[in-house]
Amino acid sequence: MQDTIQHNLEDLIQASGRIIITSHFKPDGDAMGSSLGLYHYLKSAGIESKVIVPSDYADFLHWMPGNNKVLIYEEDEIQCNIEIAHADFIFCLDFNALHRINVMGEHVEASSARCILIDHHQDPHDFDDERFIEIGASSTCELIYRYITTHLDQSYMNKHVGECIYTGLITDTGSFRFASTSSSTLRIAADLMDLGVVPDAIYQVLFDQNKLSRLQLLGHLLSTNLEIIEKGKVAMGYLTIDDIERFDSITGDTEGFVNYGLGIAGVKMSALIIDRGPIVKMSFRSSGEFPCNIFSAENFSGGGHKNAAGGISHDGLDDTLKKFKEVIKNYRDYL
Repeated sequence: MQDTIQHNLEDLIQASGRIIITSHFKPDGDAMGSSLGLYHYLKSAGIESKVIVPSDYADFLHWMPGNNKVLIYEEDEIQCNIEIAHADFIFCLDFNALHRINVMGEHVEASSARCILIDHHQDPHDFDDERFIEIGASSTCELIYRYITTHLDQSYMNKHVGECIYTGLITDTGSFRFASTSSSTLRIAADLMDLGVVPDAIYQVLFDQNKLSRLQLLGHLLSTNLEIIEKGKVAMGYLTIDDIERFDSITGDTEGFVNYGLGIAGVKMSALIIDRGPIVKMSFRSSGEFPCNIFSAENFSGGGHKNAAGGISHDGLDDTLKKFKEVIKNYRDYL
């Protein structure tokens, strides 16, 4: 645990109206859950803040309370830059380097605001003034809960805060089934239920409201574009630009697809490789000892967690698939 927090609730009260909360490009459930969870906590304490994220995010996260208040940097750069320039505090949640927020990172770096980093990813860059970090924690949402209870005042927690934090807990832990789930994670979930959070209601809006086209895209992936290699220990799925267009895929539609490979008996590592035009985006998941973060960093300019990481390639889809099949051979000792 790295805890260098120096401010307290009174400092945040004094900075009301000049607090920015942000997270990484294409924010997921943990990113939006931690951002909106902190936003609602501050609101409950009478503190005004703004959530600014670099890009749009999946429709299935739009149900979260406060979603209509989120500013999208790509859609209003001028206003967002003004807010950042006038901030006293900037909370950077669920990312470990300013390049994860693209061009917005340049303005955060130039701001005179005090930068607070709350994250659980490995190898955090040195861009913050204060940090609350635990590498390997289940989620940034878990750390937000612990930051509030450790450094602020738990009495301002309410149902809205709980719903947002619970969202990050279940999305980043695979509904509490991943190895990162600890007894602390489950105790926090229980505390959030005491605030009025209804787990099955959140699960339904997150996972049981699929568009038909999303399920058809998943079916196409599994039936046509999935290869099992390395003697049944690696699943490699891919989607072409034509696939994405054919099934009208939008932001968030492929979320979780990479996990299906791990559901195949004998598979220890699963990859999802998607042609996004200028770049090829890659997601990696594993069980056991396979180091997705090292594999990604060494071969595909990426990183993340031991059992969950991402990467990119500029070589085109066909060449990227060929490269993946070659470099995975170097990691057979982990399979």
